[in-house]
Amino acid sequence: MNSPAHPGVLRAALAPDGCLLSADGPLLALQREAGGDLGTPIALPQIAAVARLSRRLGVTVSRPVVAAAERGDIDMWVRARPEGEAVHLAIIDWHERPAATLSPDLAARDSDIAALADGWIWQIDTQLRFQMTLAGDDRQGALPPDAPVPGTRFSGYFDLKPDEEGDMAMLRGLTQRRAFSGQIAALVGNGDRLFRLSGFPLFDMAGQLIGYRGAALPMEHIVVAPFRADPAISLYPADFSKRLDRSLRQPLGRIIANADTIGAQMEGPLRPDYADYAQDIASAGRHLMALVDDLADLQAIDRPDFSVVAEEVDLADLGRRAAGLLGVKALDRGIAIVAPETDCAVNAIGEFRRVLQILVNLVGNALRYAPEGSLVRIVTEQQHGEACIMVIDQGPGIAMADRERIFDKFERLGRDDAGGSGLGLYISRRLARAMGGDIHIDGEPGEGARFILSLPAME
Repeated sequence: MNSPAHPGVLRAALAPDGCLLSADGPLLALQREAGGDLGTPIALPQIAAVARLSRRLGVTVSRPVVAAAERGDIDMWVRARPEGEAVHLAIIDWHERPAATLSPDLAARDSDIAALADGWIWQIDTQLRFQMTLAGDDRQGALPPDAPVPGTRFSGYFDLKPDEEGDMAMLRGLTQRRAFSGQIAALVGNGDRLFRLSGFPLFDMAGQLIGYRGAALPMEHIVVAPFRADPAISLYPADFSKRLDRSLRQPLGRIIANADTIGAQMEGPLRPDYADYAQDIASAGRHLMALVDDLADLQAIDRPDFSVVAEEVDLADLGRRAAGLLGVKALDRGIAIVAPETDCAVNAIGEFRRVLQILVNLVGNALRYAPEGSLVRIVTEQQHGEACIMVIDQGPGIAMADRERIFDKFERLGRDDAGGSGLGLYISRRLARAMGGDIHIDGEPGEGARFILSLPAME
């Protein structure tokens, strides 16, 4: 293909009935190739689905989309924003590639995906009672005749089965309020009927958990694709994160919770030195928990198949969020964080949660090493096709000879304090580069450190 990527952002607008009101050239050409035109319903079902979801929820929705064209496949990232009665579309990324030939492995995987359409959808509340059951893919016949009715308890219908290591993915997900997959469950009263369950948490506008929604796939419909080991992915075991969670994160969580309870003297008064011991235990536990989180991130970003999402982000808004998250820590050290003004906006292309993760790490480092009573400033700017956000402290700064070495794994420049694992900056730079940007250090030695995160600017 002559033009594998389209620079810039493609835009379009849809009427309330889904008809295409306007579209930039490449998107309009794809619409016409699919049999539509301006004034007709958009002929690309994946884009139409994103637009319908955005209109129904009344919020901006971003999703990856793959469209099939005569010349090959087109990978794009679609952002839909409701505005009045219309929905405005922005295609942030557009990459064309030849259509892949279907290998036996891919064919088996497609069979598995097709089988998923035979499953059915469930939703439960925080009391683990069914609120809804729905046929998968909106087709008739996918719901079993004995599907649970609203109000039925989840445990009255499904009997969860542990895996080979005694773990239950759904219970672990519910405990941590995270998504889960691969949970095997038998039908209560008929242990021969097995299902594979997956689900994700639902939150209200205030961030409170309101339940879970998921899918139940009958095991007899599952087609397993042949496993082919990839020698390139061998640095970490496939279940590295699960092992970390079971072996470290869960027991550490219990240690921290118990130490906090003892330190707060909720069970009765203690000698002051015992209360101090409990606080030390809780603090050490949180440090170890942060190290576990860093190790989980490390194994993810070091995999050859690691990828990030390309979406529109506001660096100024993310800077304000990072400052808010670390406000209490700053107050404890008497440090003031000066964040971008509320009317400031610097749009870039990156992944929201990863950019926030980077900024929390950079601001956290500044608070750790800056002198008490000083300032930490978060400053944004945009120039030469790049959007930048800087975290500037009034500490001792970073020597010129150390400005690359500090991004190495486990490098702490000889510091012997208890804070940090020496992985944060390595992970942050890897994330920044995966998003098409970078992190570098500026500022004169002895005048504070200036960490600069740069990302592609939103056009």
